[in-house]
Amino acid sequence: MNLILHLLLDAAVIFGLAYLMPQVDVKNFGTAVLIALILGLLNFFVGWILTFPLNLVTFFLLTGVVRVLVTAILLKVIDKFMDSFTIHGFWPALVIAIVVAIAGSLIDRSAPSEPMRKAGYADVAIAR
Repeated sequence: MNLILHLLLDAAVIFGLAYLMPQVDVKNFGTAVLIALILGLLNFFVGWILTFPLNLVTFFLLTGVVRVLVTAILLKVIDKFMDSFTIHGFWPALVIAIVVAIAGSLIDRSAPSEPMRKAGYADVAIAR
């Protein structure tokens, strides 16, 4: 359930920012869902190849920043392969990656998954 929620939220963020930013063009919401799905798959299969060396360079102190940069790079890769999705420049991709990361962290905090509950994360979030 959490995966579907993240997928739809990422698609909504991408589609909404495409509406607000003139540098980003997405044909329709179905394309945004496809982009979110491809982004998730690329982050799972390829993202660690980019994330690990960059984390080594930063001594694992800037893990969140590195993940946002890798997401922006992957968005530009998706842009190169899809005709129905266009990002003009790296900065709009970085803005989308930042908003996707913020929205994802808000969803994770409000609806923790089962492993998070078992680890006691839900108890800490409720106590706040």
